[in-house]
Amino acid sequence: MSDAKYEAVIGIEIHVQLATRTKMFCGCELSFGDPPNTHTCPVCLAHPGALPVTNAEAIRLGIMAGLALGCDIAPESTFHRKNYFYPDLPKAYQISQFDEPLCIGGSFTYLQEEGPQVVGITRVHLEEDAAKLQHLSASGRRAGAEQSAVDFNRGGTPLAEIVTEPDIRTAQQAADFLKQLRGTLREIGISDCNMEEGSMRADANVSIRPVGSTELGTKTELKNMNSFTFLRRGVEAEIARQIAIVEAGDRVVQETLHFDPVTEQLHPLRSKEESHDYRYFPEPDLVPVAPDPAWVAELRDAMPEGPVARRVRYEAMGLTFEDAEVLTESRELSDYFEATAAQADAKQAANWIRGDLRALLSERGEEPWQGHVTPTRLAQLITLVDSGALSRANAREVVLPAILESDKDPQAIVDEQGLGAIGDGDELRSIVQTAIDDNPKQAEQLRGGQDKLLGFFVGQVMKATGGRADAKAVNELIRELLGS
Repeated sequence: MSDAKYEAVIGIEIHVQLATRTKMFCGCELSFGDPPNTHTCPVCLAHPGALPVTNAEAIRLGIMAGLALGCDIAPESTFHRKNYFYPDLPKAYQISQFDEPLCIGGSFTYLQEEGPQVVGITRVHLEEDAAKLQHLSASGRRAGAEQSAVDFNRGGTPLAEIVTEPDIRTAQQAADFLKQLRGTLREIGISDCNMEEGSMRADANVSIRPVGSTELGTKTELKNMNSFTFLRRGVEAEIARQIAIVEAGDRVVQETLHFDPVTEQLHPLRSKEESHDYRYFPEPDLVPVAPDPAWVAELRDAMPEGPVARRVRYEAMGLTFEDAEVLTESRELSDYFEATAAQADAKQAANWIRGDLRALLSERGEEPWQGHVTPTRLAQLITLVDSGALSRANAREVVLPAILESDKDPQAIVDEQGLGAIGDGDELRSIVQTAIDDNPKQAEQLRGGQDKLLGFFVGQVMKATGGRADAKAVNELIRELLGS
């Protein structure tokens, strides 16, 4: 939108299902995909007289989320009742935190090719999830459903809600931010953040304003964006819709919207609520949460390095933006790369892992850290190629697959199959001269400046040597013998 008259102002609310064993205020086990209504009790079904008890592990994970986002941990926070009526809410209120959340302030830095971007974090608070409505239609969507059923297994699931400042300006930034935030939360063990299963959901608040203005426009909310692509496309569509409304002389209405990824259409759900609409008041059945400062300090000291910090470190090691992005997809992949880079050139390690190794393993349904190509073996293979002792082609096409199948070290495979590279000695010189003599027309054209024929002669030599020739040495010998 850099050339447009308007800029977007975007804030995101992220609901993260915490990785606890039981629900937020009762002992029912969490589950996904189990038969409906098999993990319920009087507390999560709101039977009269049943009292909630706060899940201590949910408090710990909520504090860790706040620490990862640079938040201050409140010395005391309270739960409130958020009152509204909907079929998936058996109490007719949700237990949530309102004006005294667990974590306050903070920021999250995410990376784009043009540089780091910072998003302010308003708060991280804890709450319980609602039950799940199942719409009985062919598509499973609300539209066209004749009836709905309620599965209370999800009701009471512990959630951390992360609320950002309106610091995001484009749909792509929103997607990049959410993707890198998810990587951080997964790595520190807050949640599996599986968006397909609903354990991470995002709502985007979107408004527009004239470029250069500091006033905020009327915002709308896109609900339950459950993939990065879904989020990006939905925000793009809403920005375009709002611009069209303003340029037609109308005003944007504050409302909640649903984006249909199939039709690319936005549909209003309801007018956007304000906090007073929920009639918040303190939850009388729960005591305030007052974490011990010494315990919070212990959690802060135990925080691991996050994937964004590793990406910055990897780029400082000489890796590209894309290298660092791929290699921080999981802690396991990062550990595998670092173990390899400790024994071989880091950039070469990144190239092999991103390229040949992952391509080969994807055919087998394996990850790099699961097979026979250990970091030490991959480093040995890289060293053999870098030293000229093994051609790149044979390393890729013969030795790497053989390690996977035979569980042997690269040098043993090279020795067994006679794959040692032919260097720039008399043997290789003779083979190159033969290739020139056998192709006089192409040799003359190369002498005349048709450099693309260099690859032709390299191919002839590689064919004659079974891929054992050192490509760099072959190039040099061709030019030397042709005087080009």
